[in-house]
Amino acid sequence: MSAPIKIVMLGEGRVGKTCLTLKYCKDQFDENQQSSIDATFFEKSVDLGGGKNITLAIWDTAGQEIFHALTTVYYRDAYGAVLVYDVTYKESFLKVEKWVEELRSFGTKDISIVVAGNKSDMKNQMQIDKNEVEEYCKKIGAKHFFTSAKSGVGIQEMFKTLGESISIKVQAQESKGKKKKGLQIKDVKETKKKDQKNEVCC
Repeated sequence: MSAPIKIVMLGEGRVGKTCLTLKYCKDQFDENQQSSIDATFFEKSVDLGGGKNITLAIWDTAGQEIFHALTTVYYRDAYGAVLVYDVTYKESFLKVEKWVEELRSFGTKDISIVVAGNKSDMKNQMQIDKNEVEEYCKKIGAKHFFTSAKSGVGIQEMFKTLGESISIKVQAQESKGKKKKGLQIKDVKETKKKDQKNEVCC
């Protein structure tokens, strides 16, 4: 059976990492969701089309500064990252660079990255410059998505794009005869019965 592919959710506290994860995996949203103080993970199957899918193990990590000393453990074996900031709080976007530096230092060398500008439903309170955001994401080689854990906007597309990016790297490795641990693409037809027995939130 194919191993789930580890994805890490990163960003400052209260930007909506947990809300995005729950919305994507369980279609749940709680405006009073508390900030994570530990790391938890959910599994979600992503349909890549053409009868192929992958399972993401999405790790939701706390964003408090005190947590930074422990993050190396959670970067280990991660092949994708979602960097989340709050569009109504510019400081959270400015700190995305800090998370990118940590990824470059402790994460997998060819890790796939997407950036989520969360709480995009609060347009009248937006504090970020869209051009500035797009330029920065282009510089770090990441795709940017405006998301809303409340309305669900942008979330499905973002995770599918991340899954596709990872799958391309998996196929490239396999074509070279190199298969990295945990990076596997499943054939839906071959694993349908097994997948039905798995507890994945999809």
